[in-house]
Amino acid sequence: MEDFRRSYLRLCKEGGIDAQESVLAQLHDARTVTGSCRLDLRGQSITVDTCSVLGRVLQSDAVFTEVLLSDCMLSEEGVKLLLNGLCSNTTVKVLDLKGNNMRGTGAEALGQLLVRNKILVLEWNALGMWEEGFGVFCEGLASNTSLAQLDLRNNQINHQGAAELCIALKRNSTLQELDLRWNNIGLLGGRSILEAMQQNRTLNKLEMAGNNIPSDTLRAIEQSMNHNADRQSTLRESRSRTQVLSKEIQLLKEEKSRQFLSLMETIDRQKDEMGRSSRNSSIRLGQLQEVLSEQKSSVNSLTAKLQMTEAALALSEQKAHDLGELLTRVKLEKAELRDRQSREIQKEQEDSALKEAKLLKEVNSVSEKNLQLRNKLEETERRCKTQQDQIFELKQELTNTTAELKLRLAQTEGGSSDKTPGGE
Repeated sequence: MEDFRRSYLRLCKEGGIDAQESVLAQLHDARTVTGSCRLDLRGQSITVDTCSVLGRVLQSDAVFTEVLLSDCMLSEEGVKLLLNGLCSNTTVKVLDLKGNNMRGTGAEALGQLLVRNKILVLEWNALGMWEEGFGVFCEGLASNTSLAQLDLRNNQINHQGAAELCIALKRNSTLQELDLRWNNIGLLGGRSILEAMQQNRTLNKLEMAGNNIPSDTLRAIEQSMNHNADRQSTLRESRSRTQVLSKEIQLLKEEKSRQFLSLMETIDRQKDEMGRSSRNSSIRLGQLQEVLSEQKSSVNSLTAKLQMTEAALALSEQKAHDLGELLTRVKLEKAELRDRQSREIQKEQEDSALKEAKLLKEVNSVSEKNLQLRNKLEETERRCKTQQDQIFELKQELTNTTAELKLRLAQTEGGSSDKTPGGE
């Protein structure tokens, strides 16, 4: 509030304008009311210069949501300057311009303004006197998406202005209350409004008294109002249910948010634990990698030894294979030799058997011969013994004879040396 007052005084000083005491007094009164969001200048005579300054201040104001300027005897230029400033304002929702005798220029400026206001009071003006300006106002109303209440009492609106207004009502989807009392709408304007009500679904309160409209048309319009009111009631009930559901959904969302936050805290703790575990795992992994490197070196060494062993084994297997083949050949040769020896032994056995039989036969024959020879030998031995006895006897006789002969010889040698044994 104080910022608004300072801005007003600063702009007045910059423009060389005397600040109106009535405006300053109202700003002072509004400042004393705690939490006030209303700029109430009703009944104050506001000059064009003050309107220019107020319009510039209201451009960037974010405090006031209601601006009350009824019965301020605003000129067309002053209204234009004020409304041009309000076109850039994003906070004013209620604008009261009752009793300012606005005409075409003011209507055009209002048409440009109708973008954000929710309540617009234009009672006791003359907007309908200028068709072109009122047409611009109606175009602004058609594109408005926020205005809920519009007061156009005593604005000298005729059936042509009503037709322009009806075109706007067909396109507008937010206006709920419209006051058209004490204008000059007439029968044609009433029919236009009735036609517009066949398409408008949001307007549920329409004041039409004092417009020379037949009662049957008023009843038809009232019936359309009732339909819209029922529709709005249904919509409000639906919105109420939607709000209840939204609150429940919001509660569920909050509960889910708390659960989510709790879950996130749990996840954060788990992340911290996982981080610590990961660091420990990294350290452990480094140690294991060192051990693995050592084991890998050992494995490489063992692999080399294994390869050498496998090579030696392959060589041994080759040797074993060669020796196996050699052994097989030896076994075959041995088997052949054994067979051959068996055959030879069998043959030798057969030959031996034959020889044995032959020898046995010969032995028998020899035995018989031996027996015969033994018999002969015995007989020969007997004969030999007999002969030996005879020989012994003969030798005795020979010895005796020899001795006698030697004796005789010795005896005879003495007598005759030239006698010979043959002479004897």
